[in-house]
Amino acid sequence: MERRQLARQLSAIENGELQVVKTEGLIVAITGPPGVGKSCLVDGILHRLAPKHKVAVLAIDPTSPISGGALLGDRIRLSVLDDAEKSDSIYVRSIATRSSSGSIPSIVSDLANHLLASNFDLVIIETVGAGQSEMRCAAIANRIIVVEGPSRGDGVQAEKAGLLELADLIVVNKSDLEGASKVVNDLTVSLTLTNDAPPIILASATEGVGLDELSEKILSLEERVSSRRARVRQQLLMAHENVLVRNPAFEAIIDRMSEEGLSIEDALREFDE
Repeated sequence: MERRQLARQLSAIENGELQVVKTEGLIVAITGPPGVGKSCLVDGILHRLAPKHKVAVLAIDPTSPISGGALLGDRIRLSVLDDAEKSDSIYVRSIATRSSSGSIPSIVSDLANHLLASNFDLVIIETVGAGQSEMRCAAIANRIIVVEGPSRGDGVQAEKAGLLELADLIVVNKSDLEGASKVVNDLTVSLTLTNDAPPIILASATEGVGLDELSEKILSLEERVSSRRARVRQQLLMAHENVLVRNPAFEAIIDRMSEEGLSIEDALREFDE
């Protein structure tokens, strides 16, 4: 499909002008605290998968309060796009969070499914950063990779968010920095309590360490049994959110709540009418 045509179709999906049918395929969410090197890891993965595989990247960004578009739409600098041979197999799009209550907009599921239907072998979703809302990636992706850095504080943040329970794979990036090996050891100990602990890879996006293994695992990564129930729970929550956000009266009801003091109970009754 011609790229301009694909871009127009994705915009139509975002605007609610094009309906999408769910498509089977591999959707991988890469999440983790800001600064752990998610974008660099994605770049390294693309270098290894293209041009043999067609890969689409959806980069989730905060919404600009002025334009309504992706606030950090140019934040990802993918060196792989400078490689003419590989760039033809790669499609990258920044997505604003817009009305979604979490950092993962509900519409991304439709965008990912449309890309799979457009003959992409894999869709990678890169999230904004770790936190409770990042669990929404479970409602979109069928595989989740959690990235951590050499600072143990990042790991604690991920654990509090419940991301490690959902992870199908954990990548400790920046292995060239002090403390990375300790994070691997700490995670290994803390995850021994689970029967199907996710595998852990020590990597360095800047040095290229572990990226071959990571790229191979992505294509054959198995879903953990213990993450399945949590994933379905998030899918149900997001489906409920979709009903609210896509209601034509959504914005008007929010205005009335903020300006007229309409109660939550009355607002919910209006949604049901």
